[in-house]
Amino acid sequence: MKGFVQAIQEGEKGMVFRNSVFLPFHFELLSVWIGKEMSLLAVPDLLTDFCEGNAELAVREGEQYTNLVFRKSGDLRKELGRCKGHIILHAAEKGADIFKEENRHYIKICFANKHNLELELEEDPFYL
Repeated sequence: MKGFVQAIQEGEKGMVFRNSVFLPFHFELLSVWIGKEMSLLAVPDLLTDFCEGNAELAVREGEQYTNLVFRKSGDLRKELGRCKGHIILHAAEKGADIFKEENRHYIKICFANKHNLELELEEDPFYL
C-alpha cells in the first residue's frame, strides 16, 4: 500500500458518510483539528485522545483504508461542507519515526461534494 503523501499527490479522494470519514491510506495519527470558518477569532477543536473508548473519535483500519468516526458530530457535510470548515490531521507515514520533524505532515480534508473529500498536504496549517 502506498503512503499518504504519494496518495494525496496522485489526487486520491476520501469519502464521508454522516460522522464517518474514510481515507484511502494508513497513517500514524498525532492530532486532529476541526476548524470552522466562522471568523478570524474562531479556534479549532483539537483532538489528541485516540485511545479506545474515548468520547470524541474512533479510529478503525481496514485493509486499504482508515476510517475516522467523529462521535460528537452528527453530519460532517452539514457542519463543515460548503466552505464552513475543514479537518486537519497531523500525521506521519505508517511505521515512520514520528520524532523526526521531516516525517510529520499536515493533511487538510475539504468537503468537496456529496460524499467526496479532497485531500491536500499543508506546509503550515496556521495560515489556511
